[in-house]
Parts: sequence; structure tokens; C-alpha cells
Amino acid sequence: MSHDRVMKHTSFASLEYAGKTRRTRREKLLGEMDNVAPWARLEALTEPRYPKSGKVGRPPIGVPRMLCTCFLQQWYTLADEALDDTLYDSQAMHEFVGIDLAREQVPDATTLLKFRRLLEQHDLTAAMLAEVNAHLTAEHGLLLRPGTVVDATIIAAPSSTKNEDGKRDPEMYQARKGNRWHFGMKAHIGVDAESGLAHTVKGTAADINAVVQANALLHGEESDAFVDAGYQGAGRRPDANDDIEWHIAMRPGRRRALDKTKSVDALVDEIERLKASVRAKVEHPFRVVKRQFGHVKVRYRRLKRNTARWSGATRNWSPMGPVTLNPERDSVVMATESRNHTQPMAACPRRQLP
Repeated sequence: MSHDRVMKHTSFASLEYAGKTRRTRREKLLGEMDNVAPWARLEALTEPRYPKSGKVGRPPIGVPRMLCTCFLQQWYTLADEALDDTLYDSQAMHEFVGIDLAREQVPDATTLLKFRRLLEQHDLTAAMLAEVNAHLTAEHGLLLRPGTVVDATIIAAPSSTKNEDGKRDPEMYQARKGNRWHFGMKAHIGVDAESGLAHTVKGTAADINAVVQANALLHGEESDAFVDAGYQGAGRRPDANDDIEWHIAMRPGRRRALDKTKSVDALVDEIERLKASVRAKVEHPFRVVKRQFGHVKVRYRRLKRNTARWSGATRNWSPMGPVTLNPERDSVVMATESRNHTQPMAACPRRQLP
């Protein structure tokens, strides 16, 4: 734990809590996050833009504690008021932040809101992602190899107009994926092909084709890029780098048409299988952020705020180890959702792209 967040006094409740024989999963997760996060780097990045204490009014809460509370909000998908209550309820959480409830108060919802807006105003979430990657590269030996896997996922947004303005979010649009329509935004990420390190995050409306952002998700030092069949023509776009070789998956229909009894077709199918095994790296961040952290839907209006939220959640601080996917459960969920949502959304005309 950062020395700035250690509680100055140890209460009887803390001693009793520390003496218990079993650690909860929340304690284990917070302990691993605390060990891997580069607190000194993040505090140095935020401190110059954080308000200083004045002669009047309540003194500001320290940067280390505000960073911890902000990260807890992202990891557990909590609203400002809910996080305030949870910090009072959870011993593991308020000890992670370094607050002694007998002598101090937790940051209230207004303070959390102002701090989050400070991060958005100065684009600090993207800078934090870069600092975490630099820390993992220098301290843990996770180097960015000359290969990047690129992919995108749709984040749902409310399509209802039953609000104060009587309108949907003007920066969110609908897009068709397969036979289903989705309304919201797209999160585009670039992941290192060997380590699975997420190094770039971009946010757009859902109707923007993924190939448009393909070249913007590269860190600039790779020689190979791996993408699925939806990125046809990525290497021929105006912003493409001629030195990068794009490994684009074959369209599913063409692959199904291969005759595996023929040696040439069998070889092509094996190449596609190897390319798919490399692209699987990009699904792990999506699984952790959307399923474990609960970022399946947007929380705020406007793209910038939600992109900042994804940049914060995609920081590579999840416990290092195998990630288990559950295709059987996902198929059941998709089948249930398809029965409940069979019609595309109406009254949302597709915009004309420039």
C-alpha cells in the first residue's frame, strides 16, 4: 500500500479485521491491484492539475485517496452515491483507500464527481493508461512486441427518449450486427499480440465501421497487425503504414467452403486457425472489462466521458493469470436476448458520414 494511504492510527476494528483467518475475494483482488499499480507515477501525473489547499474552505482530499476511490468506482461499477455508501460498509475498501472511519470521512459524491471531471478535462485517463503500460514494461518485463491485435466491441446505450430533453444521446447511434440492431458506442482497442497488453483505446459511435479506427490503434513500432474479417482493406486506407503487414481473417463463408480433404485447403484452414489463436488475445480485455468490471452499458452521456471510463477500466491491472471464457453460458444469454429483442429500434435514422 502506498505510504500516503496508510492509516496513521490503528483502530480496534482494524486489528480485529486483520486477525481473521480467511481472506475474501475482494481483499485478494484489491491486494493484487495495490501491488501492481504504479501509484507514484499516477500521483505525479495528477498532482500538478489537482487543486491546492487555500486559506478558506475545506482542504482538498489528497491525490492518493482520490485515485483509489476513482479506481474502486471503475472496478465495481458504482455510482457516486453508491461508492460513498460502499466505502462505509466495506472494511476492505476503506482500508484500501486508507481511511479510518473513526476519525475521517470518506469522499462524498460531489467530491468524486469533481475529481472525475478533472480527469476528463485534462485527458488524464489516457495518460494513466500509458503510465501503467510503461510501468509494466519497465518493472514486470511485459514488452510491446512487433505485433498488435485490433478489435472493437459495442457498448449499449439507452435508446429511450423518456428523459428531460426527450431525446437520445446525440453522439450515440445504432448499428446492425448480424440480424440484431444495437444502439450505443463502440470501444476500439489495440492489444499486444504476445503479452495481451492493452496499449490503445478509442471510442466512437456504434455506426462507425471498425476499419476506420484500425490504423489509429497501432503503437507505431509493430510490423504485423492481426484483425478479423471485418477489417478488409485496412492496409489500403490513406492512414495506413506500408511497413505493416495486415493478417486479416478469411470471411466465414469462404472458410466454410474450403475442402479440407485437399492439401491446399487444409493448409489454408490451418493458417486461419493459427491467426485466430493470436486474435484471441484481444478478447480477454473485453471479457474482464465487460463481465468482471460490469462495463456492458454506458454510464454517462457523450462519447468523451464513456471513452475515459473505458480507458480507466482497460488499464492492465487485472490479476495476471489464465482467463476462463464460458461459451456455453454466452450462447444461452444470446439466445435469451434474441427472443426478447427481435425487432430493430425505430426512430433512429442512420447519419450521413463525411
